[in-house]
Amino acid sequence: MYKKYIKRILDFTLSLLALIILSPLLLIIAILVRIKLGSPVIFKQERPGKDEKIFTLYKFRTMTDETDENGNLLPDSKRLTKFGKTLRSTSLDELPELVNILKGDMSIVGPRPLLVQYLPYYTEKERHRHDVRPRTYRVSTNKWEKYS
Repeated sequence: MYKKYIKRILDFTLSLLALIILSPLLLIIAILVRIKLGSPVIFKQERPGKDEKIFTLYKFRTMTDETDENGNLLPDSKRLTKFGKTLRSTSLDELPELVNILKGDMSIVGPRPLLVQYLPYYTEKERHRHDVRPRTYRVSTNKWEKYS
């Protein structure tokens, strides 16, 4: 009963409250991202969620769109700015994921959603990560957590 009803109600309520309370901060970050990194302010990426259903994950943009002379994007390390690194290290880039929680794509507690391209490589045991909604923020201090 908790997993099916109460957890979703808690996720929805807490994320709605967080969005309301943090809305001034979200606005400031959005303006800074627009000024320092350009448009679009929100980075969107497809990720697998509950039951391997693909959803669009929202984050603040942390990299520029710089390209080489052939029009190809530069490597991530060249496009990641000091401001972008700060957003990532403080997890402020992940605040828009609160919208994903409101929509029901993600949860406050659960496994991190990995990239869609990894789906074919999961073992049966690893596929169980999709039995629940994925979570939003990086909460571990474990150095390996940042890679998930």
